[in-house]
Amino acid sequence: MTEKKMAGLSRIIKAGGYSWAGLKAAWKHEAAFRQEMVALAFLAPLGLIWGENGMERALLLCSLMIVIVTELLNSALEAVVDRIGLEYHPLAKRAKDLGSAAVLISIAMVIILWALVLI
Repeated sequence: MTEKKMAGLSRIIKAGGYSWAGLKAAWKHEAAFRQEMVALAFLAPLGLIWGENGMERALLLCSLMIVIVTELLNSALEAVVDRIGLEYHPLAKRAKDLGSAAVLISIAMVIILWALVLI
């Protein structure tokens, strides 16, 4: 027997629960996520104050959120790689290094964007 698919509001509520569980897991298990959330909590109000118009505020805030999104994806990738096996494998190393590079690039984007908007 096939399980009936959820639709509408019940599906959205269930998906929200999964998302909340993911955020709680990231906070509990990922030091980098916690550090980036603290930076977000500090920088987001500054972005709202320092941005001269809606577009600048949006750019400053969304650039910070890109770091969070990238960190969540990197953490998910690392969890999957670790689930497969903890022994060294060059492809596992490459996957983790690529995820880390994505986070680094997103942080560089924040620095460049904030510098261009605010200077």
